[in-house]
This record gives sequence, C-alpha cells and structure tokens, in this order.
Amino acid sequence: MGRSRVLVGACAVLGVVLSGCAEFPNEHTRPFADQPSLEPQAGPQPSFESEPPPSEAPGAPQPQQPPQAVGCEDPDPAVITTCLDPVGAIAVLPDGQSALVGERTTGRVLRVQKGAEPVELARIPVDSSSGGGLTGLALSPTYHEDELFYAYITTGSDNQVVRVASGDRPKPVLTGIPKGSTGNSGALLDDGKGALLVATGSAGDPGNAADPTSLAGKLLRIDGFGKPAEGNPKQDSPVVTSGLNEPTGLCGTAALDMFWVTDRNGGQDALHRVKFGEPLGDPAWTWSDRPGVSGCAADPSTVIVALRDASALYTLHPAPDGSFTGQPTKVLENRYGRFATAALAPDGLVWLGTTNRDGDRPVPSDDRVLRLEPPTGGTAGKD
Repeated sequence: MGRSRVLVGACAVLGVVLSGCAEFPNEHTRPFADQPSLEPQAGPQPSFESEPPPSEAPGAPQPQQPPQAVGCEDPDPAVITTCLDPVGAIAVLPDGQSALVGERTTGRVLRVQKGAEPVELARIPVDSSSGGGLTGLALSPTYHEDELFYAYITTGSDNQVVRVASGDRPKPVLTGIPKGSTGNSGALLDDGKGALLVATGSAGDPGNAADPTSLAGKLLRIDGFGKPAEGNPKQDSPVVTSGLNEPTGLCGTAALDMFWVTDRNGGQDALHRVKFGEPLGDPAWTWSDRPGVSGCAADPSTVIVALRDASALYTLHPAPDGSFTGQPTKVLENRYGRFATAALAPDGLVWLGTTNRDGDRPVPSDDRVLRLEPPTGGTAGKD
C-alpha cells in the first residue's frame, strides 16, 4: 500500500485488545505526538477532477506520522482502541466519549472508550462474503431510555435490519432485502425525527434499484418495527429514493434536512445529496479514480468521506443548495491506512474506523478506532 507509517510488535490474540506485547525497536520510532486533527497537512494535495494533481517538489515536508505502536498498545492520542477485526460501522453514544463499534466480518458489537477495555455487547451471526457482514449501526431514537441499537447485516439468505438489546438475541425488524454476489453493503442513520434511514445495495443487479417493488438499491425510512415511517413521501412505502448500487455511508444534518449517501456505482465512486421523494439524480461529487468511498460524517459546513483504497479522508464544504464551495481537500493520506467508516459525535469530533485487515499489509495494532477534531476545529453545526 505504500504506507509510510511504521508500527511494530505482535499481539498474542488478534481481535482482542491486550497489553504486554513484545516491542521490537526500530530506527523510525517516533515520540509521543500531539492530538492530530483533520486539518490539511503538508505533502500531496488533491485537485479538482479536471486538473492533474501537483507533483511533489524534492525535499517537500511530509505528513506527520503517528507515534509507534507496540502490539495492541498504541500511544497515538487519537487512537481509542486497537487490535479489532475490520471495522464495519460506528455509532457514537450520547456522551460523545464512547461509541458502539461493529466488526464487519465477525458481527461483534463492542462499546469502546479511551483508556478502557472494549466491552462486547453482542455477537450477531453474519455472512461477510461478497462485501456483506455487519456494515451499519444506529442508536435507537430513545437510546437514553432503552439502550437499543440497530444493525444492518448480511445473512446466508438476505440482508436485514435487526434490533439489538445488550445481552439479548437480535430481533429482525426488516428482512428480505435481496442478497447477491456483490452490492450487499448497507448503512444506517437516525434521521433525528424518530425514524431510521436505511441505505441498501442493489445485490449486484441495477434492475433491483429501478424496481419499485424491490427493497434493493434504495434509501428506506422506517420506524423501529420496520414499517414505513410517518411522513414518508408515500404513506404505505418505506422507499424515499432509488438508484443506489453499493452504498457505504449515510450522514447528514437532520435540522436542515440535508442528508448524504456514499455509493460505489459502476465506473465511479459518488457522493449523493438525498432529497426524500425525489429521484437520486446526478451525484453531488464523483471520483473517477474510484478511491473506495466508505463511511461519511457531516455537519452544515463540512462533509468528510472516508476513502478505503486511497487510505485517506476527503473533506468537502457544502453550500445550502447542495453544491460545494472551495477546493476539496485530502487529509491523513497513508497515515492510518484504509478508512472504513466515519461518524460525528455530539461534541463535533469525528470517529473513524479502519479496515486494514481486509487489505494487503495490516500491522499488529490493526484494526483501530480513532477520534479526531474536524477540519473546522469547532463543534457540530458551527459555521
């Protein structure tokens, strides 16, 4: 992957956070670093799609690298927890200091917090083949009362939304979402109005996305029991828009009714602004080089898109009409590896998960969950 980070050591058991792993000194060891942010760093910067990226001048300063990890102990102040299986989804808890983290391939859901051992809340049976597994998490709108959460999962026969109470068996609330050889990823988001948004893949068949009777390739809006939510464009239908292929992230600002979905579609990766009851339409932004768009996080002034294959984050600044102002920026390139998911906390910090164990060069502390300041350095909703 050409990663410039150097992390060494060996964990006794993968997927479980352990201390006491052996250290192997390396000449590239770096001292403890300050809390990183998503502000652009020196080094390669992106350009608009129509312009070639500028070449690096010899001797140009390189992006700062995180301090060295020792097995599952990572001194980087941004790292919340390490030694996970590939992260499929994150839902930040109301306190902003902890989050639910779903592992895509194992179906484990963990509660994580800085300085504490992860706590396993559930282990949901999943089929992680063909891009599926556990790819979405969202809290119940009344989480502070019931501590329920929802997961988007792939089973042996279909894709589903399940409701989970800690220590209890998952309860399916929406089943029969078509499963295929591709296009099984999905995403979840609390819409801020008591309903759940569900992005579903096309199961590898674009015809599913165009079929009004199919749940595949859609953005759905449902209540906690899987029924069409009150206020949908069509009262008897959960569908609010169609045309998705392989959605990988949902984010937005409920107060402004501004929602975004990332999608890998045909020959390009795309970011769409979603308007309920209207066709998906042309993307708001596209990447012809297909960097592997994954999760996203958004407030009124910024949309952050996690890039899996490009091992970076992409930040864009939306205007009220859904267009973008200024030049988008690529940040944290090759610093933590392949980003899989992103979520915005109540305090405005961005939580990120990696999927390096799905790639070709994981390090002993992969995979990880991080918490960073957004580019503005402010809180959610601040212009």
